[in-house]
Amino acid sequence: MQRPLQRDTTRTGHAVVIGGGIAGLAAAHRLLASGLRVTLLEATARLGGKLMTGEIAGTRVDLGAESMLARRPEAVELATAVGLGDRLQPPATATASVWTRDALRPMPQGHVMGVPGDPAALSGVLSPEGLARIAEERDLTPTAVGDDVAVGSYVADRLGREVVDRLVEPLLGGVYAGDAYRISMRAAVPQLFEAVKEGGPLLDGVLRLQERAAARQRTGPVFQGIEGGIGTLPGAVAAAVRAGGGEILPETPVLGLTRTGEGWDVRTDSRVIAADALVLATPAWSASTLLAAECPAASVELAAVEYASMALVTMAFRRSDAEGADALRGRSGFLVPPVDGRTIKAATFSSNKWQWVADAAPGLFVLRTSLGRYGEEEHLHREDSELVDASLADLATATGLTARPVDTGVTRWIGGLPQYPVGHLARVARIRDEVAKLPGLRVCGAVYDGVGIPACVASAHRAADEIVRDLTGPATGEIDNTPTRVRGAGGEAGQ
Repeated sequence: MQRPLQRDTTRTGHAVVIGGGIAGLAAAHRLLASGLRVTLLEATARLGGKLMTGEIAGTRVDLGAESMLARRPEAVELATAVGLGDRLQPPATATASVWTRDALRPMPQGHVMGVPGDPAALSGVLSPEGLARIAEERDLTPTAVGDDVAVGSYVADRLGREVVDRLVEPLLGGVYAGDAYRISMRAAVPQLFEAVKEGGPLLDGVLRLQERAAARQRTGPVFQGIEGGIGTLPGAVAAAVRAGGGEILPETPVLGLTRTGEGWDVRTDSRVIAADALVLATPAWSASTLLAAECPAASVELAAVEYASMALVTMAFRRSDAEGADALRGRSGFLVPPVDGRTIKAATFSSNKWQWVADAAPGLFVLRTSLGRYGEEEHLHREDSELVDASLADLATATGLTARPVDTGVTRWIGGLPQYPVGHLARVARIRDEVAKLPGLRVCGAVYDGVGIPACVASAHRAADEIVRDLTGPATGEIDNTPTRVRGAGGEAGQ
């Protein structure tokens, strides 16, 4: 006989957040600070989504996203607010390379997501023919972009496919694990899209962006990590939520949502929770299922969002073995263009990039590779040992490292990164328009405004602030509800 559901009918300014990734945690933290009573529900036993730490050879490392964009304030401010400010740490080196045309070549400077203002900036990465093709761009007739355009298609049309295949593609792939010829310029590289909309040659548009950036004279690191791993951020936020009186319930999947005359009923397998407001901070497929009954139009839009899966192979070598490979010295890692036909798409030399990793394991050299892109995910079905061997083979070719690791670990992120094809922002606008028709309901997370950590936090803050406005009215005036258009920049794995 089925046990009757326990019913929690207490409302009194009660907001329920569904999803315990960094977006859900940030939303809960923001709502709690506004004075609402908050309950966060997470389907799995672990909080943090794509932010996760683990051990390799006894050393704590990130097994998901490993850095956050510091030139955007949201993630750094959140980390500081939950007590991690003194553990923020920029990369010890940012000397990255591109493994292309059978050599590790320095990552070019003076470009916007691989698009140069001066062809000479890509010298070495591109062939002489590729550089000559870029130089012809100012003589071409203008190319219309309309409301949106694929980054790869537009740049290839203006500058040639080589600049896309050997630089734009691996750079975008590092953020979205996607296909540059499908990814929306308006969503993924909005500053470039705005420059293109101004008219004139693409090269001139990039030069204008560079001049504006120089005029702002930004200081400080571009990226930040956290001593002990970015994966420690969710736990710190969760601790702050609990300390502030919020309730966090892991292993509590939500089975259904019902709009009532007074608010919302949230059904789990053991109880029905009454809420004045809801924030959905789940992947698109989960949000689609939960909204099917009450917001079918948004549900259909969310169901159409596609995802890429990927795997991270983390390895620890004896430092003495790694020191024999000169190509490892001084580099933070390298990207790999898909056109070169390699198995891995990137490598990060963690012991070089993060001082806290080197300090924690001075006798080891820790690195990781990533595999899998949108539409090229067959590698993820291979055994762990095969992924390790494939990574070792590519590393040996690229760097000369032939030693066997003392420990390895494989982390699969299935459905890890939402894809942002042409028209994505219009889809997001339609979803938000439909959701906003239901009082006390908002959505947030990597699906909407960017896959990087600051973007997810900004999305969460926007959702939370709109909920507070719905419940308390505009007279509160204390919460900044300025919409933020954002782009993710999150390294090899999203969140």
